[in-house]
Amino acid sequence: MGLVAVDSRQQQQLGGDIGRVEDISREKDRKKKQQRPSRRTKHGSPTHGSAYGFPPENYLEATTACVRNGTMASTPCSSKHRGPCKQSNVASNLLPAMQIGDRLVSSVPRVRILTRSCREPIRYDQPMSLSENMDFVGRQKRFDPHWHLEAVNQGLQKGEVFQATFRINAHNTLEAYCTIDGVPLDIFISGMPMQNRAVDGDVVAVKVDPPHLWTRLKSSAGFSNSSATAENIDPLTEVSETISGKLKLKENDVANLANDHSHGRSASPFPGQELRKGTASPSGILHQEATVLINGNQKNGHHSVQGPSKEDRLSESSSVGKLCKNIADFLLKRPTGKVVAVLEPSARRDAVVGFLNLNLNLCLMGSHQKDICCGKSLVPFAYNDYIWLLPTDPKFQKMMVRVEGLPDAIRKRLDENDPTIEKELVAARIVGWDVECPAPEAQLLQSFGHGGEVEPHIAAILFENSVCLTEFSADSLSCLPEEKWEVPVEELECRKDIRNLCVFTIDPSTATDLDDALSIEKISKDIYRVGVHIADVSYFVQPDTALDTEAQVRSTSVYLLNRKLSMLPPLLSEDLGSLVPGADRLAFSIFWDMNLSGTCVDRWICRTVMRSCCKLSYEHAQDIIDRGIDVEGHADAGFELPPIYGPFEKRDIIESVTLLHEVSKTLKEKRFSDGALRLESSKISFLLDDCGIPYDSVLCERKDSNFLVEGFMLLANRTAAEIISRTYPDSALLRRHPEPNMRKLKEFEAFCGKHGLELNTSSSGSFHHSLEKIKDKLKDDSVLYELLLSYATRPMQLAKYFCTGDANVDEDDWGHYALAVPLYTHFTSPLRRYPDIVVHRTLAAAMEAEEMYLKAQSSTGEASQVQRDRCFTGIHFDKAVAESVLGQQVLSAAASKHRVPGAGSLCDVAAYCNKRKLASRHVKDAVDRLYMWILLKNKEVMISEARVVGLGPRFMSIYIHRLAIERRIYYDEVEGLMVEWLETTSTLVLYFFPNRHAQRRGSPSKFRPLEDVALLVSPCDLMSETMEASSSTGDPDPAVFPMTVHLLSTIPVALHAVGGDYGPLDIGARLYVSSYLK
Repeated sequence: MGLVAVDSRQQQQLGGDIGRVEDISREKDRKKKQQRPSRRTKHGSPTHGSAYGFPPENYLEATTACVRNGTMASTPCSSKHRGPCKQSNVASNLLPAMQIGDRLVSSVPRVRILTRSCREPIRYDQPMSLSENMDFVGRQKRFDPHWHLEAVNQGLQKGEVFQATFRINAHNTLEAYCTIDGVPLDIFISGMPMQNRAVDGDVVAVKVDPPHLWTRLKSSAGFSNSSATAENIDPLTEVSETISGKLKLKENDVANLANDHSHGRSASPFPGQELRKGTASPSGILHQEATVLINGNQKNGHHSVQGPSKEDRLSESSSVGKLCKNIADFLLKRPTGKVVAVLEPSARRDAVVGFLNLNLNLCLMGSHQKDICCGKSLVPFAYNDYIWLLPTDPKFQKMMVRVEGLPDAIRKRLDENDPTIEKELVAARIVGWDVECPAPEAQLLQSFGHGGEVEPHIAAILFENSVCLTEFSADSLSCLPEEKWEVPVEELECRKDIRNLCVFTIDPSTATDLDDALSIEKISKDIYRVGVHIADVSYFVQPDTALDTEAQVRSTSVYLLNRKLSMLPPLLSEDLGSLVPGADRLAFSIFWDMNLSGTCVDRWICRTVMRSCCKLSYEHAQDIIDRGIDVEGHADAGFELPPIYGPFEKRDIIESVTLLHEVSKTLKEKRFSDGALRLESSKISFLLDDCGIPYDSVLCERKDSNFLVEGFMLLANRTAAEIISRTYPDSALLRRHPEPNMRKLKEFEAFCGKHGLELNTSSSGSFHHSLEKIKDKLKDDSVLYELLLSYATRPMQLAKYFCTGDANVDEDDWGHYALAVPLYTHFTSPLRRYPDIVVHRTLAAAMEAEEMYLKAQSSTGEASQVQRDRCFTGIHFDKAVAESVLGQQVLSAAASKHRVPGAGSLCDVAAYCNKRKLASRHVKDAVDRLYMWILLKNKEVMISEARVVGLGPRFMSIYIHRLAIERRIYYDEVEGLMVEWLETTSTLVLYFFPNRHAQRRGSPSKFRPLEDVALLVSPCDLMSETMEASSSTGDPDPAVFPMTVHLLSTIPVALHAVGGDYGPLDIGARLYVSSYLK
């Protein structure tokens, strides 16, 4: 965006020009007011974009008035669509520049107006914020200054402000929510001034308004026209924390379909949910030198505040307790507030991805503006200019980038008028946001490449999520043994040798990091001995080494569709540490002796030397299960198993898989009878050609072979959690899953009841069993059941790692809701998850302590009884031994030997691993969306059925089961299309009048063509060979006008790829309709 200085004489001249224009503007405004009524809605907000009460048609008058007064108004929303801006308009909707006299005045709001005719050029020796290198004609603060750290601390102590996590609504950036620990409702932050320069993910200090200023809750307003909206946050964002059963609203709740602001009520399948349209830098963050701690720990070098203890937060006399009481007293209202300070900046500030927009530069001269509007040329930029950065993430607003700070290569292309620069995907970071600036200032870091290609988007996804792309350091690689490593003799002597046991792996066919294996033996008629064997990665990754540090930084392997970014070097993850068949490998093994009912009668854990005899895929295991191959090995002629190593035969593998399947079914039944919950819908899988480009997609469901492996891995993780939490109660790394958002669950329960589907959400077990009954009832409508499952998962909170010594997590909150177990951890994937390595070390310390205790007791003759009981790792834990003087000594010595981290360090490890795991999930989801976009781009148009899940007078929300995605179709303000909304029955009727032009206020150019909303085909075309070939693929027939739509009805839609060259990737949906009037 360009900026120019205006000296005093220029200001006087400009003021005269503005005065003359202002007189004319006032007269025009007076006449317009006489000709038509006010455009404000009954909520007091303008129907056309501007939040300041004047429509875009009067923007010239408003701008001149603002310049006269030394201010500029905020950017108005597009008048193309009434109400809040749609997601696609949030980042790029601007009005063209305009001329006032001889001076160019930009219509971009609230930016200081300068001229290229500066007497002294402005030079930049270092990055500065906008306010430091621009002179306003008249300075006006657009935001309140942030509170100083001392004031924040005082406010927290007095209960005047709260520490919260700040989240932006992806569909409407004017709406945000602050999550406060222990508060059952998020605080609604409405408008940019109230958001006060906070960025999505920031930890902020928020001041809550008095209850009489709170907005009405959507769920209590029914289908009202209230402009206050419920949460509708990016489904990729998950915030989970439960305080003594008081559940916070989760940002990842079911995407609430919001209210239509100007045409009346809307329908949604969920009670109280309504259709809704739309989706710091050092200068914006506290600059105090003092180090302030949270719970006694410094937070990553950022300045944070000392928070109260959990007990204090929950007491009724505390500020949080009082806020909760007010919420309980005002059940029909949602708390509102404003941000007063940014306490901890989000890491997302340093990872912004977007496109440059050069045509919105403020310093374009009038002679060039015409050429640019015609697309003829770009204009050389002076180095004091600013240009727009349009982020691909809808939670970010437009940002200003200083041209002088651009990388040399990009700046050179600007000087050469290279128009392709706008097609490139770039990376940036936020460097400033002054109180006088309407948008943050960003610094460009690099260019990924053309936005329409795959690899630049992959690189951008990894950049956004801070995924490490560098090669492993020489120091890390030096920690590994040689490639021809063999099991040392000393390990053979101190470990249990199980190389004569039939052990095999079951993994995806393409897997190379094989970190778990299974075995089973029949001990007696009713007893089976099942073994789970996990690669002993902690043997190679020693604590406090370069390899350990790098593994901790990476934290997890990141899987893309056709490649992976490993947490550990390939020599370890794919060879020495991987349980490859036919090779001697080190392992942790857990054995259980089980009866036919799935009850464990005995167990023990040991470090072993093993040798896998076969690498089975899930398909191989499923073939054995499905075909019922007998133990004699008789099978179909085409059935083959992978190579088998050692003294084992095909019969041994088949018998083991069959027995494991039988035991796993018993364990599964027992798990669900104990209250476990399974919410798992079909997953989309892409079929790739030889070049790695998707050519089709399929929906995949997990099969018995998947559940076979899953059941034993869950059992191993539970066992490991029990052992480490009992032996080291203050320094065990566990994983908890809080209870879901009960309010959302109750709404979902009420919806199911309304449609005759009985749902009980009182517990995880009741939830599961009632969903199974619904599945049976909807056996003829699998799409609706998949849709219900998708929505049922939304209130669920995110599972998290935590340290048992964390004072902020009560022992009552250690459990795992979905698995219905009190203790759980991750133990079975150390090749791809760092927490598993930490658990291995703690487990090794427990085993070592037990062995040391037995040796110490052997001299007294008491070892035999202790040996039989296995005091620390057996089924029965001997608490008296653990609390004895000798027990404490051996536990402490073993922890020191295996470098078990203390509670403080482990809390930091858990928090960091939670972030990296979530980032890895974001990468996977983003890559799936990318490949889905590529698939549609190559197909150009995909015809599919869709289920209507939200309906209103302006747009509908649809669920496309074929791709397992939701989309919206906006049908308001479309040429030739008339909308009839029957409010009482929640019915929509669309009429098509091709020769009828919209007789509405505003310019005809404001209305979209029908092609934006519907793919219109002629019935004659349906008889052509092309359409016949298309119909043979199972595509649905088109609908016809007038088109009647009900909630949960099925309609045909046309899907296509959007963006790529000039904007973010998206998948567009249109109605698929036929008409002779085409």
